[in-house]
Amino acid sequence: MSSRAYNMYICLFPSHEQVLDLQVFGIPRITLKPLVGIFPCFASIFVSLMNKPHVDFGLKLLGVDLMAIPGLYRFVQELIKDQVANMYLWPQALEVQIMDPEQALKRPLGILDVTVVKAVKLQRKDLLGKSDPYVKLNLREEKVAFKKTTVKRSNLNPEWNEEFSFVIKDPATQVLELRVYDWDQVGTHEEMGLNVVPLKDLTPDEPKILTLVLLKTLNPNDPQNDKPRGQLVIELVYKPFKEDEMLDDIDDSGKMEKAPEGTPAGGGLLVIIVHEAQDLEGKYHTNPHVRLLFKGEERKTKRIKKNRDPRWDEEFQFRLEEPPTNDRLHVEVYSTSSRIGLLHSKESLGHVSINLVDVVHNRRVNEKYQLIDSRNGRVQIELQWRT
Repeated sequence: MSSRAYNMYICLFPSHEQVLDLQVFGIPRITLKPLVGIFPCFASIFVSLMNKPHVDFGLKLLGVDLMAIPGLYRFVQELIKDQVANMYLWPQALEVQIMDPEQALKRPLGILDVTVVKAVKLQRKDLLGKSDPYVKLNLREEKVAFKKTTVKRSNLNPEWNEEFSFVIKDPATQVLELRVYDWDQVGTHEEMGLNVVPLKDLTPDEPKILTLVLLKTLNPNDPQNDKPRGQLVIELVYKPFKEDEMLDDIDDSGKMEKAPEGTPAGGGLLVIIVHEAQDLEGKYHTNPHVRLLFKGEERKTKRIKKNRDPRWDEEFQFRLEEPPTNDRLHVEVYSTSSRIGLLHSKESLGHVSINLVDVVHNRRVNEKYQLIDSRNGRVQIELQWRT
């Protein structure tokens, strides 16, 4: 990053003394490190000064301009310059932390597969003596989106048999948290109970079926936990990566394949990879697939039944005569039902239109897009421009 002069302006107004218009001028050295594989791609910003800064300020005491006293201005100016230089003159630096570097630098070590099997003897929450339960799953204290099962209407003993996967970076400390909610069409969804599973309790590559007692809180001394709230049955298996799989993953992360032979000289190959979606919610059913529309052509992913967080990882290619700098890709997530005679056999779960100019300039874009006409739905699309 190129050096440039910068100006720091501060106004302070204590009760008796006034430091006015403190300005520090200097040439900074800015370092972004350590570099990591997730946005914004660095964990901290380090700012140093390349020379002793120039300082300008005003100082008043009880309304009297002290800087008018002969020799005082230069003395105080040199004192401040020395203090600032001692703190920030290179190799000293001011660190601005963007994210926890220890967490950011952790490599994925494996995959946790979770099957939410069923719940039994849940509490009645509705006036008619029923509840509409669903389950939220997430890795506790991790800044990643939670996953959700479908809603089971009017059922105190629901069966889901829905599968979810999480990328694991530290199985010794990470904890899976599960919360059961009662879905409500109006207002906040009421929590019915929760429990957690420390991943350190799992044996690698060994499936484990657990029956979790639903609690009010995670405080073991909370008397509210004595009230029955039902049970949640789940199946877990932690699958560590083999060493060669982790090395392959690192080696391939920076690669960009070239377009195949026969691609027009002025054009290239547009590659679209539909990875996954999260928090999809259909009004009548949630059996999602993705429909791509580009230059009048339509491509579709496979349909995944009864899943709000589907994963496809399907690739589509378009060979183009010229870069698509002025084109857009239309992405729509649909849910379809195979039930005969169903009035609403097809419904849209959300859509988004993606401008392709960024992928032409950056060669690769991998982002999660918020779906329009969806409450919380997002879809992850990776775009590549190969020439």
